[in-house]
Amino acid sequence: MSPLARWCHRHRLAVVLVWVGLLLALGAGVGAAGNAFGNGPTSQDTDSAKATALLQQASDSAAGKSGRIVWQVSGAEVTEPGAEQAMTGALEDIANAPGVASVTSPYAPDGRAQVSKDGRTAYATVAFDQDVSDGQIDHVKELATAPESKSLHIALNGQAFTVNPEPNAVADAMGIVLAFVVLLFAFRAVWVAALPIITAVIGVGTSALTVMLLSHVITLSDTTLTLGSLIGLGVGIDYALFIVNRHRANLLAGMSVGESIAKSLNTSGRAVVFAGLTVVIALLGMLTLNVGIINGMAIGAAVTVVLTVLAAITLLPALLGLIGPRVLSRSERRETAGQGGRRPSDRAGLWARWAERVQSRPKILGAVALAVLAALAFPTLSLRLGASDDGNLPTTSTNRQAYDMVAEGFGPGFNGPLVLAVQAPGAADRAAAGRLVTALKEVDGVASASAAPLKDGQTVGVISVVPTTSPQSAATSDLIHDLRDDVIPAAEHGTSMKVYVGGVTASNDDFASVLMGKLPIFILVIAALGFLLLTVAFRSLLIPAVGAVLNILSIGVAFGAIVVVFQYGFGAGLLGLGAAGPIESFVPILVVGIMFGLSMDYQVFLVSRMREEWAHTGDSRHAVRVGQAETGKVIAVAATIMVCVFGSFVFGGMRVISEFGVSLAVAVAVDALLIRMVVVPALMHLCGRANWWLPRRLDRALPHVSVEGPVDGLTHPQRPVRERETAGLAH
Repeated sequence: MSPLARWCHRHRLAVVLVWVGLLLALGAGVGAAGNAFGNGPTSQDTDSAKATALLQQASDSAAGKSGRIVWQVSGAEVTEPGAEQAMTGALEDIANAPGVASVTSPYAPDGRAQVSKDGRTAYATVAFDQDVSDGQIDHVKELATAPESKSLHIALNGQAFTVNPEPNAVADAMGIVLAFVVLLFAFRAVWVAALPIITAVIGVGTSALTVMLLSHVITLSDTTLTLGSLIGLGVGIDYALFIVNRHRANLLAGMSVGESIAKSLNTSGRAVVFAGLTVVIALLGMLTLNVGIINGMAIGAAVTVVLTVLAAITLLPALLGLIGPRVLSRSERRETAGQGGRRPSDRAGLWARWAERVQSRPKILGAVALAVLAALAFPTLSLRLGASDDGNLPTTSTNRQAYDMVAEGFGPGFNGPLVLAVQAPGAADRAAAGRLVTALKEVDGVASASAAPLKDGQTVGVISVVPTTSPQSAATSDLIHDLRDDVIPAAEHGTSMKVYVGGVTASNDDFASVLMGKLPIFILVIAALGFLLLTVAFRSLLIPAVGAVLNILSIGVAFGAIVVVFQYGFGAGLLGLGAAGPIESFVPILVVGIMFGLSMDYQVFLVSRMREEWAHTGDSRHAVRVGQAETGKVIAVAATIMVCVFGSFVFGGMRVISEFGVSLAVAVAVDALLIRMVVVPALMHLCGRANWWLPRRLDRALPHVSVEGPVDGLTHPQRPVRERETAGLAH
C-alpha cells in the first residue's frame, strides 16, 4: 500500500481532479439517461406466484395493477344526488381513460356491496391493463380526485395508487452535520472533522450516480439508493477516520507528512481494505438467496462500499498531502515542533485507564456485558416477518386516509383481500368451486367470500375472500395457512379443480415465509465466513471463533431493537414510524450482511493493533491492553458517527429505511462499546497466549495476509519477537 500512498501524495492535485471529473461525468450520464429503478421478482415457487401466473394467463386485467377510490360525504350518505352525480361522471371518465381495463362502480345495479352498511362510505375498484404506464395511472388519479370538495372527501389506495414517502433530505443532512460535530469535539481540529466527511460524501456521491446508471442493466429497487447512502456514509466516514487517526499519530511521533501518509496507508489502509472486503463479501453473499429485490440491494450496497474504500485509499491520501500538518490542531503542531514528536502512549488517557480496568477485572466486566447483550437480543425470539400496509403511513397520506375509511366502513380485511385463483376445467370442478365459496363463508376469520360466475368456455375463475383482520395481522397469516392446509384441500378432494391463494397479502406472507426459512442458514454461512477470514488475517483459531459468536450476538441485538420499536410499537409513535406491525421481510437478511461487515470492521481494527503489538513483544496481556487503549477512542468516535448517520435515517419518512436505521444504530453502539471494548478484550485476557495459537499444518496451508502491515524491523510479523529470538538461540 505504501507505493500507492506515495504516488497519490506526489500527484495529489491530479488525484483530486480525477475524482471531481469522475463525479461530473457520472452526473452527466445520469442527467442524460436517468434511472430505471423497479422491483424484481420475489419467489417463483410459491402458492401466490402460481395464482398470479394463472390469472395472468386467463386475463391480463386480472393480473394487472388495481387501485381503489374511496369517498365519504360530510353529514350525508354517498347516495346523495350531488355526490352520486359527481362520482358517476368521474368514474365514467376513468373507464374511458387509456390503460384502464375496467371500473366497478358502487352506483351500478350490482354495486350495492361497495357501499358501507351505514351508507357513509363507498369505493370503486379500477383495474389497469398489464402494460399500464405511470403517466396513465397519474392521469387516473387526477380524474378520481377532480370532484373533491368541502363536503366530498376522496382518497386513493391499492397497489396502483400506492405512493411511497419521499426521503427526507433534511434528516439525511442532519446525520452528516452531527458526524462533523462529533469529530470536531473529539479531535479539536477542523480538518480532522472535515476530511472523513468529504471523502465519504464524494465516495457515496459517485456510487449513487453509478447505481442509477447500473439500474438500466440490472433490476434495482428505488430503496437501493437510500440504503446505499446509509451504509456508504457510515462506513465511508469511519474508514477515512481510521486512516486520518493513524496519520495524526505518526505526525505526532515526528514523521514527515509524506512518510506518515505512506505508513498510515500501509497499516490502517490495509485494515480498511480488508474490512471493506468483508462487507462486500457479506453483501454479495446474499446473491445465494436468489431473491430479486435483495439481489439488487446487495449489489447496489456493495458498489457503494467499493467506491468508498477506493476514495479512502486514493482521494484521502491526496487530500492529506494538500493540507499538510494542518490535520493537527494548532496546539498539537506547536507541541510537536517543540519536542520533535511524542509517544502515542503519552496521550492514551481515558481509554488506557479503561483498558487497565478490563485487564484487572475481565471475568466480572465480561459477564455483565454478556448479560446485557443477551437481554437486548432476547426480543429476537418473537421476530415476525411480513409487510407493513397503508395503516403504517402518516395520517396526512391519501393512502392512509383511504385505508382508514375502508376499515371504518367495511372492516380492516377489505384493505387486503385474498384472491383465490381457481382452475376448473370441467363442470364438476365448477360445481366444486361454488361449494368452496359457500364453505369459505363459514371459516373463522373470513368476513365474506364471493365469486363471479364462470362463463362458457372459461376454465379459470377468481374467488375474493375478505378477512376479518388487517393485511399485516398475524391472524390474517394464520387464515392463509388454514385455507391452504385444510379448507382448499377438502374442496379439491375427488375433483380435478386446483385452487391457489394469491393477492398482495398472500404474496407478502409467502415472501416472508421464504426468507424466514433461509435466515438461519444464511446467519450460519455468514458466521463461518467470518471465522475463515479472521483465521487467515490473525493466524488464530480462538479469536475467529469468539468473533463469529459475538457477531451473531450483535445481529441478535439489531433484531431485538427493531422488534421492540416496530413490532411491539414502543416509541414508534413518538418517532413518527406508524403503528406496530411485522418487520419488513427483507430487512433482517440485509441487516445480517451489513452488521457482519461492520462488526468485522471493528474486530479487524481492534485485533490488528493487538496483533501488531503481540508481534513486537510476545506478551499477550500487554498486547491486548495496548491495542484496546490505542484504538478505543477512534472506535468509540467511529461508532458514534455511525449512530448519528444511521439514526438520522430513522426520521427519513420511509418505514423500511427507518427499520434499518434503528437496528443498525443500536447494534453498532452496542457492538463497539460493549463487545469490542469489554467482551473481546476480557476474553482475550482470560485466554492469554491461546489467543494466537494456530496448528502448524493449518498455518502452512492458509495464505499469509498481513492486515496490520509489516512490523518495523521484522521480516515475519506473524511470529512474535520473543518466539523468534528463542528459536534463534536454539540454533
